[in-house]
Amino acid sequence: MILADLNYGEPAMENVSMKLPEEVLARLRRLAAKKGTSASSLVREAVAAYLAGEIRHISGSFIDGARDLAGCLAGPGDLSHNKARLRGFGR
Repeated sequence: MILADLNYGEPAMENVSMKLPEEVLARLRRLAAKKGTSASSLVREAVAAYLAGEIRHISGSFIDGARDLAGCLAGPGDLSHNKARLRGFGR
């Protein structure tokens, strides 16, 4: 058995070459070192999560992306119109 044939428990994989900006690559390497894994492993996980739909790209503004969260919490409405709740604010 040739050592290069071992995938250390992972399925057979093909090599993919990509170009990354220096800063992105540096951040990737720092995160890999922090997690005690390889940059390749982090990229595989990220691509798999993206393809599985776990990572959702939100286009538009922050408000567009958070629109479904508006009104999801119980509590008083807009506090800026309630003078009793503003009493002592800023002092």
